[in-house]
Amino acid sequence: MQAFSLYEGSYSVDSSKKFIPFDPLKDDPKDRKGSLFIHIHPLLIQTAKDLILLDTGLGYKDDLGNLALHNNIKKAGFDPRDVSFVLMSHLHQDHAGGMVFEHQGKLQLAFPEAEYIVSRGEWGTGYSGKSGSYKTAIFDVLQRSGNLELVEGNGRINDTITYEHSGGHTEFHQVFHISENNSHYFFGGDELPEPEQLLRKFVAKYDFDGKKAMQLREEYGNKAAEEGWICMFYHSTGAPFGKVTKVEDAFKVIS
Repeated sequence: MQAFSLYEGSYSVDSSKKFIPFDPLKDDPKDRKGSLFIHIHPLLIQTAKDLILLDTGLGYKDDLGNLALHNNIKKAGFDPRDVSFVLMSHLHQDHAGGMVFEHQGKLQLAFPEAEYIVSRGEWGTGYSGKSGSYKTAIFDVLQRSGNLELVEGNGRINDTITYEHSGGHTEFHQVFHISENNSHYFFGGDELPEPEQLLRKFVAKYDFDGKKAMQLREEYGNKAAEEGWICMFYHSTGAPFGKVTKVEDAFKVIS
């Protein structure tokens, strides 16, 4: 397998849920009080049979109107039309915005040849209207497309892809394992978004169940160290891939 980061940039986000591009070389974080600062890495994996996209970023476009995600897939040496699976950990705007894109004034699927794998419970939560983190206009396009596959609990997509309901960051958040030829990639979405989150224990207020998310990070870290997983970190400030080791009771992530 080969894996690629489709880095979409760095952003600040405040209570308005708006993502504003942030360049640490030019912008001062003091000017954006009350904001979180995040990096966004949609991820691409090529297996023997499939081209797999893991979460889709914000869906921002370049100055020419081209989807940034499409540009980054091309830079990695692939055609966006060759993406066969889009695996969604959850449907918050910064993960689901690139599922569709606007073309000639209309929203359409960004990956029309792909099967979109989404948690059924997360799909219902997105439509509930209880959170501004979900953009239902995006979901409407996918619902009409025939490309949507809703899944529940734990299961297998094919010989290489499995999914697990995790339920820490959102109630129906899910994580993915991609295994082939003795290589094992793990995508924890926002349950394990940064390598630093393995290095310290904490309960985050932005999680649906902060205690469960903390416990899951510990569980995933132990399994990754024991079984040699390559972890993929969607919000990493540095390298988005890492192998986990454990010395006594402390984790170490090797980029």
